[in-house]
Order: sequence, then structure tokens, then C-alpha cells
Amino acid sequence: MPLPKKNKDENKDSFVSRCMSNETMKKEYPDEKQRVAICIQQATANCEAIEGADFELQMEAGYAEELTADNFYVPSENEYEDFGEQTEEWDCAKERPGLWENIRKKKEREGKNYKPAKPGDPDRPDKDAWKKAQSSGGDEMALEQIQKMHDQLMEIVTRLQTMSLDVEFQDWTKDMISKAEIYVQNVYDFVKYYEPGKYEDEYTNEDDDDESYAKFKYEDPKTGEVYTYRRQGIYEKDGRRLTYVGQAAEYQGKKVTLNKPFRTPKGPKKFAVYTKNESGNVVIVRFGDPNMKIKKNIPERRKSFRARHNCDNPGPKWKARYWSCKAW
Repeated sequence: MPLPKKNKDENKDSFVSRCMSNETMKKEYPDEKQRVAICIQQATANCEAIEGADFELQMEAGYAEELTADNFYVPSENEYEDFGEQTEEWDCAKERPGLWENIRKKKEREGKNYKPAKPGDPDRPDKDAWKKAQSSGGDEMALEQIQKMHDQLMEIVTRLQTMSLDVEFQDWTKDMISKAEIYVQNVYDFVKYYEPGKYEDEYTNEDDDDESYAKFKYEDPKTGEVYTYRRQGIYEKDGRRLTYVGQAAEYQGKKVTLNKPFRTPKGPKKFAVYTKNESGNVVIVRFGDPNMKIKKNIPERRKSFRARHNCDNPGPKWKARYWSCKAW
């Protein structure tokens, strides 16, 4: 399979992040250290020797990765280390439901940069179509929409099967596929188990201790209130359709702390930290040589490290150099 290549206007850091998360790279180079080396080689393929050497030195500090089902990890409280940064709690199941569904299903897919449809986009319904869909006479339109989706999906499958080249889906398309899978599954379950007047009765109280039922979490998009039901389906509150956010047992404990590093004994680096990049997306930044002790108590060693990595200007938090400098 061909190796990923840096796009024309893509900077080297962003490319390494994308390269490290690339599905082909993960399959061909499961060892992260080897994958990092290949990605750096690809990133500097067209660089002058000095520029390439500088970038390799920069990568010694570490690198950032897009979140995937493979690299998402929830540290225990005692694994975190306080670097003196302002922290923030981040719930993967709530903020990235598409990603969380992949994690839950153990699939090797990930996504970011989801761009909702804007008014005027071809596939966004106009106000009249939206009102029609929400009216009591919208059942016919729902059937038409399902048929349209079916036809489009069949066309996609046919095109993919007949294309001579393997399609490498862009990140935003993977995210949309994950979201679509959740929505279609809910509609499928609704139709399969449809019983008129049944669904409001399916709501269960948070204090319900009967574990014989599977419990599913749905969130009110306006109030943020979370409701628990004994089965998947389509539920509404005050005229608003609730959003499925996962099974109750899985919804709990899937929060991580941003800007608070944690140790990674199994490598590939000594530390990792969840933080937001320039686009506001959460990434995992890996930094620190696992084979080298931090000797900032030795003035000469500390001065040498900070000078070598330009720690007076460490860059943004989504760069490994920022955190390496914080450690020193």
C-alpha cells in the first residue's frame, strides 16, 4: 500500500499527526517507534538537509496524534501528574459520539473536523421541507428519505467495488459515517421493535437498580439533561428529539482531563497529554524520552536541554516541545 504523502499546504507537524493515525500505516507499521521514523521521513522528503535535520531534532521532543479507537486511553487518577496548567474535564462519549461509538465497538476508525451542513448547502433541507418532516403528515417524507438513503448507499457500494484504486477516506467522512451508523441503527431498532405508545413508558429512573435491563442514555440537546431508557429507540422531550450518547454502563467513566499529563510506561514516549489543537479538536500529545531521566536539578543539564529545544519560546500546547519544556 502507498505511504501517505504531505499535502501541498500542509505543515510537517500536521502531516506527522495525520500519518501516525493513518489506518494503512498502523497496519503496516504497528510498532509506533518505527511508524514515527517513517512519518518523519515522509514529512521531510522534499526538504533541504538542514531543514530536515532541524525537524528531526524537533520530533525528539515528541509528536501529536489524532484521537482514534486505538490510542484513546482513560488514565487513573494516580497516573496523572500536575504540570501547573489549568485543566478541563472532557467527556469523549458526549463530545465525540462518533469516535466513542468506534471505541465501544473496537473499530479502527477515527474522525475530526466535522463540518455541519450550512444553510444553502445542497443536502440541507429548507425551512418548508423541515416543517413538513416534523408535521403529522411527515411519515411519507420519512419513507422517501429512507429510500433516498438506500439508493445512495447502494450507489456508493457499487462505485467502491468497481473502482480500481483503494479509497482512503478523509477524516471528516469517517466521522460522518460513524455518526450515520448510530442514527441508522436507532431508526432500524425503532422500526424493528415498533409498538405504538410504547416508547415514553420505556424511560427508567436513575435510581432503578434492576440490572436485568440494558440501559441506554439519551441527552436533551437544549438542556443537557440525560435520560435513561431500557431499550434503544427514538425519544423526545418537550418536542425535542433526544440524542443517543451510549449505554449507561459505558457512558460513565469515559472522561479525561485536558492539559494534565500522565505517564505511559508502555511507551512509545514517557508521557502523554490530552489537549486542544488550533482547531479546538482534542488530540493526544506524546513527549519525553522513556530511556532518559529528567535531570533538571542539574543546572548545566537543564540549561543545555532548554537551549537545544528553544524553551524560552516553547510554542503552543498542542506541540510536544511545549510539554517537554514544562518538564524541564
